[in-house]
Amino acid sequence: MDPVIAWHTEHVYFHQLLGVLQRQLDLFHRGEPPNYELILDVVSYLSEYADKTHHPREDVAFARLVKHCPDLELALARLGQEHRVIEHAGETLLGLIRAVLGGAVIARAEIEMAAATYLVYYGNHIAKEEEDVLPRAAKELKPEDWEAVRNAVPQIRDPLFDREAGGRFRELRRQIALEA
Repeated sequence: MDPVIAWHTEHVYFHQLLGVLQRQLDLFHRGEPPNYELILDVVSYLSEYADKTHHPREDVAFARLVKHCPDLELALARLGQEHRVIEHAGETLLGLIRAVLGGAVIARAEIEMAAATYLVYYGNHIAKEEEDVLPRAAKELKPEDWEAVRNAVPQIRDPLFDREAGGRFRELRRQIALEA
């Protein structure tokens, strides 16, 4: 698959998952019980796959792109920094949701703030990459750059769509199918 199309396709799925998370947060905000297991699955998937596979590949793409487009250096450095912020925000939200599922009582405002931080950073991050980075990467990166991106991390099957991985993310697959 074309690497830019693959990059964009992952962003589409991530955006859909953020939509699932937003709808759960909306329930929470209205005083209705959210599906904490679903929230846990969304954030776990994004932490386990995006933070460990997608973002490291992007970091290599950013480094390669700066060599071709020095004018993007500051913007790409910010996006790289956002990877770390998103990962930290995800870890914070995961901790809160795991605590709730373990029976802890957590202030509503604390969960809302953690989820909102995660959603805003992640959503804006994807939009910025789609608008500014992917078009330039498509034009400027050469086959050897894309090979370095592909080899940045070991190739793993996307656990969201790997049917052999079992049913862990079955409900997330169903939610994405509902959105299509």
